[in-house]
Amino acid sequence: MNQRTREIFEHLEEERPGLGPCVEALRAAFRTLSTCFRKGGKLLVCGNGGSAADSEHIVGELMKGFRCPRPLSRSDAGRLARAFPAEGPELAGRLQGALPAISLVSQVSLSTAVANDSSPDMVFAQQLYGYGRAGDVLLGISTSGNAANVLNAVRVARAFGLKTVALTGPGGALGPLCDVTIAAQGRDTAEIQEQHQRLYHALCGLLEAELFPE
Repeated sequence: MNQRTREIFEHLEEERPGLGPCVEALRAAFRTLSTCFRKGGKLLVCGNGGSAADSEHIVGELMKGFRCPRPLSRSDAGRLARAFPAEGPELAGRLQGALPAISLVSQVSLSTAVANDSSPDMVFAQQLYGYGRAGDVLLGISTSGNAANVLNAVRVARAFGLKTVALTGPGGALGPLCDVTIAAQGRDTAEIQEQHQRLYHALCGLLEAELFPE
């Protein structure tokens, strides 16, 4: 963990009032994901309804610059320049460093085919089986903690060597099933979802600070 990341953790509770009880879980999720990305793994994300929108949002923050610039490494910029001397330098200047992440809610044709031909509660599990590899991480989002399609994806992930992180509410079956559980507090779905956005923004910012220190 670099100095910038440590400072974010030190001030997280003050900067994000109300997230104090989740800081240790955020720290565990950060360790899990930073290890995954450093080893060349990827993040898979899934959820339903508002949590589906959050899945897309998280991928958007990880796959390009979020709070900080992410210039390409010299080696990657050099590869583009060597492959395409005319266009490569401009491409290198416009590309941004990425943390590989896939939202499982995006595959409309596939997910509807699985729902129609098999079962709606298998739409994420089927994708997880196809995309996931040992060392990757699955982030399952469910405010209730009881979304059947998210739970099935977690079960498949654990069977095939993926780490699992839950972003959930105060109850349900999802948290106990996962390696790391970030449990937001709230009186209803809307309040939990509001906390989720603050939590995953904090997590994405921490990962960016750690993995793109420049």
